[in-house]
Amino acid sequence: MKKLIFTLLFAGSVAASAQAQIQQGNVMVGTNLSNINFSLDKPNAFSLAINPKAAWFVDDGVAVGGDVKFGLEAPGKGLGTTINYGIGALGRYYGQVGANELIKSSRFFGEATVGVAGRNLSGGGSTNGLGFSFGPGFTYFITRSIGLEALLKYEGTVGFGSSAYAHDLNLGVGFQIYLPGRSTARKVDRDLD
Repeated sequence: MKKLIFTLLFAGSVAASAQAQIQQGNVMVGTNLSNINFSLDKPNAFSLAINPKAAWFVDDGVAVGGDVKFGLEAPGKGLGTTINYGIGALGRYYGQVGANELIKSSRFFGEATVGVAGRNLSGGGSTNGLGFSFGPGFTYFITRSIGLEALLKYEGTVGFGSSAYAHDLNLGVGFQIYLPGRSTARKVDRDLD
């Protein structure tokens, strides 16, 4: 009988695991990598963007926080280098249904950011000012606290420089770690007592 009860409790916790990570009070930290390219042919172009982020769940499925972006594009010898940067506020909303009905332990989400951003070319061109982005994403929770994700975002910068507007469509892949907040940890402790 004890084994049956334990098995039912374990099955229930696995089924609810995709919801547990995105509960109010929890914290999300991680990074996305995007625009990864290393050409093996001449002129040996290289590009990479790193986008660390952290957010706190203010409600079930709703997170707010911040993100930082740094990108480097080196198209090859003598062709100049482009540096992309940004820092800003982040908002994320996880849908209640959808992906979890197709693949267990997964969620669709939408993400938007706004802050300061820029794109500077070594040849003198630049756009610096207000940066914004938005787009859909998909997270697959490989464990109760780690999610692998793909995120397609439109990124724009409006401001000053040699060009008043710069924009990209970017596909990023990465991971997020979901940590229990204090209230969640206290609730787990009460449930175990």
